Amino acid sequence: MSSHAGSVQAGQIQRHKLVDRLYHWVMAVCILTLLATSLLPIIGWKFAWLAIHWVTGLVLTVAVLFHIVRALFFQKPMSMVVDGQDLQNLGSGGRPGKYNLAQKLYHLAIAVLILSGIASGLVMLRKIDTPWWRRDPYWFSDSSWGVIYSAHDFVAMSLVTMIIIHVYFALRPDEWHLTRSMFRGWITPKEYKDHFDPKRWNAEEEA
Repeated sequence: MSSHAGSVQAGQIQRHKLVDRLYHWVMAVCILTLLATSLLPIIGWKFAWLAIHWVTGLVLTVAVLFHIVRALFFQKPMSMVVDGQDLQNLGSGGRPGKYNLAQKLYHLAIAVLILSGIASGLVMLRKIDTPWWRRDPYWFSDSSWGVIYSAHDFVAMSLVTMIIIHVYFALRPDEWHLTRSMFRGWITPKEYKDHFDPKRWNAEEEA
C-alpha cells in the first residue's frame, strides 16, 4: 500500500475523520456532565443541577441522532457488527478489521445504554417545567414512573462502569495507537500493518 493511501499526510493513515472525533468528544462531555449533575447532588454537592441536566440530555439526543444518520448513510455500519470472522479470530489470533470484537461489543453495550437513557430521560421531561410545556406528572401511574426512574438510574450506574473500562483500555500502552487516533485522527502505516487486516479494513478505499 502506498504511504499516501488513506492518509491525512504522508505516513499517516486516517482512522477517524474530524466530524467523527468531534462527535465522540461532544458525547463524552455530555455523558460526564449528565453523570456529574445526577450523582454529585446525591453525595452532598448542592447546586442548580436540573436545568443543566436536561439541557445536556437534549444536546446528547441531537448528537446521537446525527451519529445514527451519519453511520447509516455516510459510513459502513456493518464494520461495527460482530461477524463470523471476529469469532474465528478469538482462537486463531487473526487481525481484525477497523474494529475488533471487544470494540464492537463495547459499542453495542454503550448504544443500548445511551438509547435507553435518552428514551427514559425524554419521558421524564414531562415531570418538569420547560420553555415548551408545563409539567404533567400524571402521564403515568406512580408504579410506571418508578420503573422509568429505575431504568434511568440503572443506565447512569452502568455508564460509570463503562467509562472506567473505556479509560483503562485507552491508557494501555498497546492501545495507544487507537487513543491517539481519536485525538489526531490517524495511525501510522506500521500500526496499520501490525494491527489490522487490510482485507477487512481497506483504509485506502475508505479515505
